[in-house]
Amino acid sequence: MKLKQNVRHFAARQALTLPVVGERVNDKLVDLHTRVFSEKADADHREERTDFLDDFFDATMDTYLAGLNEGFTEAEAREITHIQANFAFFNRGWVEMMEFPTDEVADHYERYADFFERHGITIDDPLGEFRPPAGIAEAPSTPEKLDEPEHPHAEGGFADDVYVETEDGVVVGGREEPEDVDVDKAPGA
Repeated sequence: MKLKQNVRHFAARQALTLPVVGERVNDKLVDLHTRVFSEKADADHREERTDFLDDFFDATMDTYLAGLNEGFTEAEAREITHIQANFAFFNRGWVEMMEFPTDEVADHYERYADFFERHGITIDDPLGEFRPPAGIAEAPSTPEKLDEPEHPHAEGGFADDVYVETEDGVVVGGREEPEDVDVDKAPGA
């Protein structure tokens, strides 16, 4: 998968583990992801998906931190959460929101299969053990879109590694973390 990565991502990584600030950054990141992915949805489905996306992205923040704690790079841990979201979109037929084509779903699962298996994550159950005890909001599916999927926001051909788009081009594996990261640069800090 191809992701963007800049100093704000590293600042968010550090800020998420801080008391008080971490909660604000978490909330801001959830809002940001909900907004970005809602905008990719068909206009007549955006509002009905908002509560689901809020709950889902909030749960993936725990996945992100678990990935970091297990030694994944910032880009890899973030990619894991994006893959989870794409599994959820695939399951619901929300193909217009997907970041990679439906025929690459299994390839993305396989790259992180060990992590996913440790945490009970499957394509059918994208949150696994990170599912909140109270669950997540429901939203209507559009399974008919899986018959002939059109994914205007998907980029295929990046299933073999994490690719990071930087100001200087695409880097395989991600950038090196800067030594001095200002946590104030994190969204919501």
